[in-house]
Amino acid sequence: MNGEVSAEQAQKIIAMLTEGGAIENVNAPLALRLIPLAEELGDTDLVERLLKHAESSAVDELESGWVKFETLRNASSSVDEFVELAAMAEKMAAGKPLAAAVLHHVGLLYLSAEQYDDCQVFTTRSMRIREQIEDQAGLVYSLAVLEACDKRQNQHDSALTHGTRRLEILTKLGDQEGLMESMADVAHTQATLGSFDAAMDLYNQSLELSNDLEDVSGQFVARWGLADIAEIQGDYQTAMLHLSDCLHSFIAFGLPAPIQIRERLDALTKLSGPSEEE
Repeated sequence: MNGEVSAEQAQKIIAMLTEGGAIENVNAPLALRLIPLAEELGDTDLVERLLKHAESSAVDELESGWVKFETLRNASSSVDEFVELAAMAEKMAAGKPLAAAVLHHVGLLYLSAEQYDDCQVFTTRSMRIREQIEDQAGLVYSLAVLEACDKRQNQHDSALTHGTRRLEILTKLGDQEGLMESMADVAHTQATLGSFDAAMDLYNQSLELSNDLEDVSGQFVARWGLADIAEIQGDYQTAMLHLSDCLHSFIAFGLPAPIQIRERLDALTKLSGPSEEE
């Protein structure tokens, strides 16, 4: 559905590359790429084994830097340690991608801590490096963080600027899943600013993409947003229709529907009931 690796597939990949003496043929970059799969499987011992192997098999300062980054993340290290690593990476030959990644992570840490000024400083620095090295995919991530940071501070005009640029890059990249998510984010901002027509258009485009991708989570976000707008406009029947369609999507995929859908449908039924009797 979303091109994700299943737990069974992840297990097979990990086993093929790490069982017995096979891990000796795994280089540091590949070992680092296997760590997220091991984390998904909840195999902490394997994560540690892969980290140690990556550290011992790193062939240069840059590979060691990437290993250090993963080691710091795995240990939930302090912000200062990441900042120090970023400074070191910027001095390395070809170290800019690493520096950008580390600075981006620092921005995320500050975002989660609700320290928004610091989040913007480090994320913007990461974004500038990504612009220099023409890392379009990385720019999308930077813009998403800045957009989220602005939204949390109710700086919706600035959030709209970042979100619109993010949409433009994703369109050029042809990233359908990214577009689906970004359209919904920008639609929410437009609705917050009172631009309901623009918001509905974006939500509908996001919904169309989520249908094509068979992404039930994307369908939920888009339909929930459309229901919000309909409810704001006093059109409770349309809001109920969007939520009912959302509920049916979960049923069609054999997934449990979020309880919020049924609760909101019940509330809307009570709201629309009196007007129908009148």
